[in-house]
Amino acid sequence: MADFTLSSDAFRPGEPIPARYTCEGEDVSPPLSWSGAPEQARSLALIVDDPDAPGGRFNHWLAWDIDPTAEGLAEGEAAPSEGSNDFGAVGYRGPCPPPGHGAHRYVFRLFALDSDLDLAAGASRQELERAIGTHALAVAELIGTYERS
Repeated sequence: MADFTLSSDAFRPGEPIPARYTCEGEDVSPPLSWSGAPEQARSLALIVDDPDAPGGRFNHWLAWDIDPTAEGLAEGEAAPSEGSNDFGAVGYRGPCPPPGHGAHRYVFRLFALDSDLDLAAGASRQELERAIGTHALAVAELIGTYERS
């Protein structure tokens, strides 16, 4: 079986995320592509966070009910179901580290699941993680960086 991978045409792993996808730009989600999802995957879930935030891990995007055969989400495309980010909104909000705080890492984690998740829109990260539970078949990860000007 091929490895489960996550990538973006907007930035390469470990490289800066373009300002377009941040609070200093249009704040739209970057295009994401995946390949190698396990055949038994029934859905995908996505968690995007900043582990370098001053107050601890900061959630930028929680999403689920993504079709594993879709092979990607286009720039600015909402996921079928989305949770509450730490900005207090539902959906994607881009990198926005404090000015002068240096570069932060933004971790995009895509989970291939053996079932659909029964979650209401606006669910929290804790609810999403609890629902993912033992259903993860594979995890793909993409990390980008961003430093505020």
